[in-house]
Amino acid sequence: MRLVRSTPNGDASIETVVLPDICVICDPQKLDDRGCLGAPDWIIEILLPGNVSRDTKEKFDLYEEAGVREYWMVTPEQRNVVIYLLGEDGRYQLRGEFYTPGLIPVATLPELQMEWTEVFEGV
Repeated sequence: MRLVRSTPNGDASIETVVLPDICVICDPQKLDDRGCLGAPDWIIEILLPGNVSRDTKEKFDLYEEAGVREYWMVTPEQRNVVIYLLGEDGRYQLRGEFYTPGLIPVATLPELQMEWTEVFEGV
């Protein structure tokens, strides 16, 4: 995934290349033969002991700045899903923390709801 940033003269330049664990891109125009150019609509990162600080701080800030609308952080050890949505002000707002069985709403795809037990099946 190649995140772009506008330059002062209006040109877009690729600033950062990242590889999230899971991403959903709703606009097929963002896809090319090298992947996604621009911000995906929804990113899910699986937090493992070695990557927690990178995903909860560095990638959080990067995805927020790039305009990723929905960001999920899934912690298998704690069986926890934390969801952030991009607000009108361009900042992430905590949507919810899910740590018990039940449905988890997906803002990017409102017709989709994830079942908590299925997220952690086999963990």
